[in-house]
Formats: sequence, C-alpha cells, structure tokens
Amino acid sequence: MIHQLAAVDKRAKIKKNVIVEPFTTIAGDVEIGEGTWIGPNVTIMDGARIGKNCKIFPGTVIAGIPQDLKFDGEDSQVIIDDNTTIRESVTVNRGTKALGYTRIGKNCLIMATSHIAHDCVIGDNVVIVNGCGIAGHVEIGDFTVMGGLSAVHQFGKIGKHVMISGGTLVRKDIPPYVKVAREPMSYAGINSVGLRRRGFTNDKIFEIQKIYRYLFQSKMNITQASALIEKEMLPTAERDEILEFIRNSPRGIVKGYGTGKE
Repeated sequence: MIHQLAAVDKRAKIKKNVIVEPFTTIAGDVEIGEGTWIGPNVTIMDGARIGKNCKIFPGTVIAGIPQDLKFDGEDSQVIIDDNTTIRESVTVNRGTKALGYTRIGKNCLIMATSHIAHDCVIGDNVVIVNGCGIAGHVEIGDFTVMGGLSAVHQFGKIGKHVMISGGTLVRKDIPPYVKVAREPMSYAGINSVGLRRRGFTNDKIFEIQKIYRYLFQSKMNITQASALIEKEMLPTAERDEILEFIRNSPRGIVKGYGTGKE
C-alpha cells in the first residue's frame, strides 16, 4: 500500500495495512505500526518509531536532527505512540544524548504548524492546537490542552489535565488540574470542565479547588501553603501529585492571579 511515487528505503520496517501516499520520503532506520496513514509530502527521517493507527498529514517532518548546537550526531529517536494524529506541517525533532528520544503519547492530536523540539516528553490524550512552539526538554502531562500560538520555555513542566489559553507564553511550570491565561501567564482557576468530562466527581473537584485556594488565594507563599496543605488535608493521589509537582519544580510554578506571588 505504498504509492509508486513515494521514496521508501528498503530497510524501513513497515507493518501491514500502512498507507504511504505519493511524494513522501521514508528513511531506513524507521518503524511504522499497522494501520498507520502517511499522507503526501511527508518526510520521516532516521530514528522515527511510529505506532499503530496513526495519521500523519502533508508537509510534516518527523525525526529531523535537533536544532541544538550541542548535538553531535548521536543516535536518537522520535517515538510516537498509537492512535496519534499529526496535522499539516508539524515538525518533531529527535532527541539528544541528554535523553535520547522525543516522545509523543497515545491518542494525541498535534495540530498544524506546531513544533516539538528535542527531548520533549508529551503524555497521552494531549491536544496541541495550531502554531504552538515547544522548546527542548519540555514535559507535558496527560490530557493537557495547549491553546493555539502558545509557546513553552525549554525545560518547562506542565502537569496533567491542564488547560492553557491560546497565545500563552509558558515561562513557569504549571501544576496539574489548572487553567492558565493572561500575559504574564497566571493561574485562572482549576480545569473543572475538563475534569468532569474525564469522570472526576464533584467531591474530588472540590478537594482540588481547596488545594489551589491555599496556594493562590491565601496570604501565604507557596512553601507555607504547601506545608499547610500537607498538614491539614488527608493524603490523596491528587493532593500528593500536586505537592510533588511543586517540590520538583526548579523553575517555580505559575503565579496566582492578582497576588504577584510565585
């Protein structure tokens, strides 16, 4: 099911029922899973590992070498998990020796003209809207939605179930379950609509809201608020995830609205 006008290296490992449209180029060190569709004018370079039932649209370049002056030709990969769709003219660079790969999880949608740089790790069910720029070494958690024309600073961390407003410049880390907006970026409440869609109960949503009231609406700084949350609230997966994220955020987390605190 490879069009005669496609250029596919004989060494590429391509499973059953893969469709490769005309004028696409696929290098030798490439693996493509069953049922994937590769549109016309796609370039898939050495190091690409693409899962089952993916869709890759025209103009996309997968596994180009990193735009990093420290890159010295080392072997590395781009890993794209099953059922992920990558729209027109997206670029995904492979990793460097720092991590060795760039990864996009399952069931993701990467919309047109977005760029994912080297050594990024993107979770499952993530939506990245048109024209986003994601710098190197960024981590994005499951079920996050990144609004169009947003950009993330290198080494940034974004938690699970986050909603990022379009055009946001992400200079600080964003903890799980929240919305962010404005310029400069600030906390804009929890992502209650997204959480309900994914089966979170009202009690669980209220618990998450209480945590972020301590963090962003009290007169305490983040360190004081975290200590109080740990002391006064019962341990739960969500509470512990938020506190662990904050502890492991060397860049610091997003500001609370109107507080000026970090």
